[in-house]
Amino acid sequence: MDLDIAGRTGLVSGASSGIGRAIALALGREGVRLVITARRKDQLDEVAGQIRAEGGPPPTVVVADYLAEDAAARIAEVALAELGTVQILINNAGGSRPFTRHTGDAQWEEALTLNFTRHRQLTGHLLEPMIADGWGRIVNITGKSEPDGVNGAFSAKAALHSWAKGLSREVGPSGITVNSVPPGRIMSEQIERNYTPEYRQWQSDSEIPIGEYGRGEDIANLVCFLASPLARYITGTVIPVDGGLRRYQF
Repeated sequence: MDLDIAGRTGLVSGASSGIGRAIALALGREGVRLVITARRKDQLDEVAGQIRAEGGPPPTVVVADYLAEDAAARIAEVALAELGTVQILINNAGGSRPFTRHTGDAQWEEALTLNFTRHRQLTGHLLEPMIADGWGRIVNITGKSEPDGVNGAFSAKAALHSWAKGLSREVGPSGITVNSVPPGRIMSEQIERNYTPEYRQWQSDSEIPIGEYGRGEDIANLVCFLASPLARYITGTVIPVDGGLRRYQF
């Protein structure tokens, strides 16, 4: 299927590993001119090198820590200088730490900053050129709506769902779509670090109808479609990619 996004411009945050890396590689294969950003320069350079090796346009690497107050403004400044306008924005960066109901304000602020505020700010910096261009795609990589307990990242991503829905209604007339993709269990460094092979096998057998953990490419395939003109009538949605793990719609 020709997605018709070759030559378009895009930005992927959290692109150094896992889902973000898979999305950046997939968009690069489709011929999207990219800015990729994350904290780890060596891994970003690896992603950029792989995109070039596979024949994609050489991406621009921006090393940034989302906890830095000026992170969104600095990333946007570089992206606009390099690309002119960002037509495809993938808000993927984020992070999660264990929470309890007694967790203090500093950790709550960190979770909200990483998983909601910086995405909102970065989108805000890039939105007006999108509107002027009359075309844009914003895809947020979010999280499940079935938290096992109190968790700041899940709360922030629930806010992202609500914000994205509202934004989709405002920018739709300008040819811009806004969608959210909550992944299920997708193999990554974090998954390998946090879950034993035995637990992963048990969950695959017992809780995931498809019967296995997903791969980054499973998310990237949907993201590429949502980023294309073919998805012009899909906006304001929350589309899980989880092998059927979640019991609710999203």
